[in-house]
Amino acid sequence: MSEAVVPTAARERAVYLDYSATTPVDPRVALKMNECLLMDGEFGNPASTTHAYGWDAAERVEEARVHVAALINADPRAIVWTSGATESDNLALKGVAEAAGGGHLVTTSYEHKAVLDTAKYLEGEGMQVTYVAPGPDGVVDPAHVGRAVRDDTFLVSVMHANNEVGTINDIAAIGRLCRKRGVPFHTDAAQSAGKLPLDVERDCLDLVSISAHKIYGPKGIGALYVRREPPVRIAEQIHGGGHERGMRSGTLATHQIVGMGEACRLARLGTEAESRRIAELRGRLWSHIKQIPGTRLNGSPTERLPGTLNVAFDGVDGETLLMALDDIALSSGSACTSATVEPSYVLRAMNIDDALAASSLRITVGRFTTPSDVDFAGRRLAEVVGTLQHSALS
Repeated sequence: MSEAVVPTAARERAVYLDYSATTPVDPRVALKMNECLLMDGEFGNPASTTHAYGWDAAERVEEARVHVAALINADPRAIVWTSGATESDNLALKGVAEAAGGGHLVTTSYEHKAVLDTAKYLEGEGMQVTYVAPGPDGVVDPAHVGRAVRDDTFLVSVMHANNEVGTINDIAAIGRLCRKRGVPFHTDAAQSAGKLPLDVERDCLDLVSISAHKIYGPKGIGALYVRREPPVRIAEQIHGGGHERGMRSGTLATHQIVGMGEACRLARLGTEAESRRIAELRGRLWSHIKQIPGTRLNGSPTERLPGTLNVAFDGVDGETLLMALDDIALSSGSACTSATVEPSYVLRAMNIDDALAASSLRITVGRFTTPSDVDFAGRRLAEVVGTLQHSALS
């Protein structure tokens, strides 16, 4: 995929290095969405079966379903539309728990809050949860997951790639283990879909959460893959009309669905080449950053997403550093928990001490990042970190 042109107006703003939080909509996606908004386009309700407006909209929805399914080598009939990965995670955990009548859930201690908070809710409903910790490198050992599975385990949920440190888990190994034990396996692939190869058949995945806005699609739309053979029993969590195979009621947002479908189509066409280009940019940025004294890379140096770095700067407060870097857009952790000033629960789960956790930043490059963006960010980080470290010593 060729490097996209960034509008002049965007260059006058801060350099954007927070692609894990969200991505801008690709112009090609926006054009497809626009075709489903106005009177002369496919704006109809896909559930309207008595006229061409509904038929045309339904056709666009099913075409998008095919594109999403193709990204993960799935049966299109197994794709259930949701409002995003958060809803997909909730539907997977609560839906399977309710259908199973309760029991035991296995997950990890550094999942996205959409999984962790749902797991806590299920605990409040009388279910038991085992939280498997990642290693110091931010990677979960499949053997530890296997040891946590019990006879009454109704689901295992382990994220494919962590949203803060970007480390990648061996979901294929976990999937095979779960399939052998007869336990459904769910993975939150919000950060990995479209960036890493993902195959529900090869990896033995039963439920997969995907978000459009992490892959240059619109916000407010996502999908949950729910395996049909062998079938996964899942109870509806939103009632009112029986849409989406009775799993998720509500009028389908045609324009958002079409946008997600186009985003997945583009990602599938360019996954390998784009991931390689982005990994090169990440390496270029790291070559700048690692020269800063007292710098530490959090998580595995190899098992990580192509565009993600999580870096600690010894003796520097992360929030102070963020405020000083007003010409670079990045974050101190997940955008879903950035309102808190406490050290990242993800880094704590990796046994990184609070001082280093508090000095850590998440930096992510993406489709519209340029080499000049990376070089500018590297120079600015070296300059500001050096100033703050000097001030702390004086």
